[in-house]
Amino acid sequence: MKRARLIYNPTAGKEAVKRELPFILETLEKAGYETSAHATTGEGDATEEARRAVERKHELVVVAGGDGTINEVINGIAEQEYRPKLGIIPAGTTNDFARALHIPRDIKKAVEIIAADQSMHLDIGKVNEQYFINIAGGGRLTELTYDVPIKLKTVLGQLAYYIKGIEMLPSLKPSRARIEYDGEIIEEDIMLFLVSNSNSVGGFEKLAPDAKLNDGYFDLLILKKVNLAEFIHIASLALRGAHLNSDDVFYARAKNIKVTPSEKMQINIDGEYGGLLPGEFSNLKQHVEIIVPTVFIEQQNEN
Repeated sequence: MKRARLIYNPTAGKEAVKRELPFILETLEKAGYETSAHATTGEGDATEEARRAVERKHELVVVAGGDGTINEVINGIAEQEYRPKLGIIPAGTTNDFARALHIPRDIKKAVEIIAADQSMHLDIGKVNEQYFINIAGGGRLTELTYDVPIKLKTVLGQLAYYIKGIEMLPSLKPSRARIEYDGEIIEEDIMLFLVSNSNSVGGFEKLAPDAKLNDGYFDLLILKKVNLAEFIHIASLALRGAHLNSDDVFYARAKNIKVTPSEKMQINIDGEYGGLLPGEFSNLKQHVEIIVPTVFIEQQNEN
């Protein structure tokens, strides 16, 4: 019998995963998997558990939690020669990656998609020695995702990010950076840069509207130096995917990107602190096999 390892964040989704644990295990067993579960206990624990699943040659790893937990699991399997198939149960605050894959937030529906076992080999990113599934970036605004207290995220969900963002807006300042991408160079004052693997970033579903998760390319977005009013205008454009037409936004597709700031700048990796720049971002094309719904497969196969 095939074996599956469920790695779940017991506090995610207001403990919804814990409540649905019997259903999750029963559904995976019916799908032909001898299933065991591991509740994460702290930062880095999901990575270690994913590595153990690799060592034991589990055929499937199911991760239940937010983008941070998925990121940890990816970091546990990405560098391995043997990589199990990955199933996702979204239970975080923004669930950007699951949203990009069209995986519903309803836990039972997400588990049923895993049981149906349709999969695709999808891209992931690597910056320096860390892997990411969805987004990496820099600039003060990107730091708000880990400035928001965990308790506030649990109570208010995504609204907590907006509250923190509004609080930060008056203090936003540009930083000088040199950005090299596939042989091209940009050097100027920027508010932020984003290296996106999907179209769903920070709750914005149209930030990189043409992004595909299996084409070997990142979508690079750079917000140039703007004032507060211009920033708010661009944010409103981004809600409907019209920001790429702005002269204050630079957009390109690239496989390899190097960012060197002139002053201290942090890397945000899938919503968490990822160290300091400079950084070299590389796209690992179709590196991980992930179970996805039919609607996502159809979308990726569109010309």
